Amino acid sequence: MPGPADRVPGHPLAPRWWRRLGLAPRLIVSLTIIVTLVSGISAVLVMRNQESLLLREMVRGADQLSQTIRSATWEAMLLDQRQSAYKVMQTVGRQAGIEKIRIFNKEGRVMFSTGDDLHAMVDKHAEACDLCHSSQQPLVRVDVPSRSRVFQDRFGRRVLGMVTPIYNEPACSRAECHAHPEDIQVLGVLDVSMDTGPMQEQLSILRAWTTSRAVLEIALLGLVIVFFTRRLVARPIQRMIRATRAIGGLDLQPPGASGTGANGPDTMREPLPPEVAQDELSRLQYAFEEMRQRLATAKGEVDAFTRELERKVETRTSELESAREQLYRSERLASLGRLAASVAHEINNPISGVLNLSRLVLRLIDSGGIPPDRIEEVRGYLSQVTEETARIGRIVSDLLSFARQTRPRIEPTDLADLARRTLSLLSLKLRMRGIEAVLDASPGVPRVACDAGQVEQVLINLVMNAAEASPDGATVQVRLLNEALEGFVTLEVADSGTGIPPEHLARIFDPFFTTKEDGKGVGLGLAVAYGIVESHGGTIDVRSQAGRGTTFRVRLPVEGRAAPAQGRGGNS
Repeated sequence: MPGPADRVPGHPLAPRWWRRLGLAPRLIVSLTIIVTLVSGISAVLVMRNQESLLLREMVRGADQLSQTIRSATWEAMLLDQRQSAYKVMQTVGRQAGIEKIRIFNKEGRVMFSTGDDLHAMVDKHAEACDLCHSSQQPLVRVDVPSRSRVFQDRFGRRVLGMVTPIYNEPACSRAECHAHPEDIQVLGVLDVSMDTGPMQEQLSILRAWTTSRAVLEIALLGLVIVFFTRRLVARPIQRMIRATRAIGGLDLQPPGASGTGANGPDTMREPLPPEVAQDELSRLQYAFEEMRQRLATAKGEVDAFTRELERKVETRTSELESAREQLYRSERLASLGRLAASVAHEINNPISGVLNLSRLVLRLIDSGGIPPDRIEEVRGYLSQVTEETARIGRIVSDLLSFARQTRPRIEPTDLADLARRTLSLLSLKLRMRGIEAVLDASPGVPRVACDAGQVEQVLINLVMNAAEASPDGATVQVRLLNEALEGFVTLEVADSGTGIPPEHLARIFDPFFTTKEDGKGVGLGLAVAYGIVESHGGTIDVRSQAGRGTTFRVRLPVEGRAAPAQGRGGNS
């Protein structure tokens, strides 16, 4: 039996196997079950009716036999010639189909029997006497069905018994030989037992014939149900399903169109109009065809509109592309102008200083030589010239690094070892500033594919920027995080300085943008770092809060995975 797990959600009374069947199989199963029940009930009723008819005929025959025996022995009994009457009953009892003939007197003693129970006393509640003696007042007149009974003899055979009362007729009560008082109505009982074997054989034949006919009827009706259900229900529904799937795939060609797949010969035929079609499925097919035609018309209009829209979009796209090219050229010129202005500004200050100091020294030389008391002053002027010239060299070097387009030499690199070496190189400079750099590397950090020299330059820029932004005695945190599941290793450099103002975060990676004091930086370090990280297919971003410090976060792809180059890291 199907359990609760076989029930379908939402249909507590429907088993899962039933819900899996299609409409046509369910209709076939339902109709077959109904036909089987009707044919089975009809066969049972027919068999019971035939059995009842055969039993009634046998009861009528037994009653006729009892009446015949009573009539044949009436005169002998009237003349008190009992042996003659017994001989007649003996002769009749030897006929085929007759099991036993007995005569009981009113006390229940067997006065005659063709069996072996002669002179036996029969209980009034026995099966032969209970018909009339079941009530306190014995019955005198009993109809034929009530006088018959079917029972099993001692051999287990089914036997039909017919009890016929022997009434005290006037001829008998007035006879001179053995007159009976007129107040006695019943003198005895004639009991005839007949074998029901022939009737049972006929019933077996009838049952077999009725069962065979019912099975044949069920089989024939089942075939008819299957044929007409598939023809009138299943095939139209399958054509509707195929046509629906074709429409779902935007195949709106008319039925019967040449081609394969949904438009092959097995699709919906041209449906009949409603005034001609009489069944609901044909009307449904016609309505479906009307919907297909309307969808085809609407699709054609949409396609035409789409083509027109695409044409307009292409035109606008070409116009926008042209405008974008012009804007890009303008932006490049503007960027070049800003870059030139920044370079000119950064170089102009030290060059102006060098020029002024050179003029001053020349004036001293032209005035008769450098006085001995002013040699230290001139030496100071020359030291400033040297510093400003070195500053110009650094600006040019950073600018060349920023503009360099060389491809990085990618090789597997252990970032933990690289970070340790870099911090060891910077330790002296950091201690001079009172800053301590601490490395915290997660265990099992995989190797990354990178140019070790360029990544070291990035780390130096970030650590030195963090040290310059931190107060004396502060600690710069360098962390390596294992994000191998995502295909990256993350390098974080965090300081505890004053942070970066929110309005500057969007420009932190722009060339020549710096928040340092004049002379302490030209604003190319982070721009160079950004270019290096981007060329490695990684990302760099910054998180900063005023008064709580700044954290730069660099993500580089692990060995064996080349991450796509991305834009500038998000700033928060």
